[in-house]
Amino acid sequence: MAHATIHDMNACPLCGAADAREFYRDARDGAYFDCGVCRLVFLAPAWHPDPQRECERYRLHRNSIEDAGYCRHLSRLLDVLAPLLPAGAAGLDYGCGPQPVLAQLLERRGFRAVGYDPFFQPDPVPLGRVYDFITCAEVVEHFRRPGAEFARLAGMLKPGGMLGVLTAWLEEGRNFQTWSYRRDFTHLCFYRRATMEWLAGRHGWRAVYLAGGVAIFSR
Repeated sequence: MAHATIHDMNACPLCGAADAREFYRDARDGAYFDCGVCRLVFLAPAWHPDPQRECERYRLHRNSIEDAGYCRHLSRLLDVLAPLLPAGAAGLDYGCGPQPVLAQLLERRGFRAVGYDPFFQPDPVPLGRVYDFITCAEVVEHFRRPGAEFARLAGMLKPGGMLGVLTAWLEEGRNFQTWSYRRDFTHLCFYRRATMEWLAGRHGWRAVYLAGGVAIFSR
């Protein structure tokens, strides 16, 4: 912390605005800032976890295709996205984790999907292609540099392609201090509906669906 300046701490990692205000501070977890431009709430970089510790946390997840509850959770995204896709559409599950559950569920619905994950499937080859759709399920909250990440995703979508995001939105009136989603130390960014609307405008996307933590964008 001694080397972090206030500018380093409160520069928004999504839109780049330099004057985000402090939103919440916790002696153990760190300082969170609220961007007045894109409405992202983010953890200051000085408190980001070490990548090794972050990966160890992910290894504790027990998400699998046999877990009916987890599959139902992912279906919150798929049930909205799938009817919007053309038959046989090919996509990328970005941040798929150690088991490509979402890709398997997509294939069951007649789509083709490959996975990429910086920890568990780091092969960069899929990042050099373009896709009919990209999914990010419980991923965008982990982004250290969300502005760069969303720009990368935009570059991998074909014209008319779809980006589907599933995360827990920060809703007005929520008790941020006690929110379980905030207390996961690997969660660095928290999105409001207004943040998703800002993203659509920034990348020239059409927001096809925005509700309940699900965002579907069309390029």
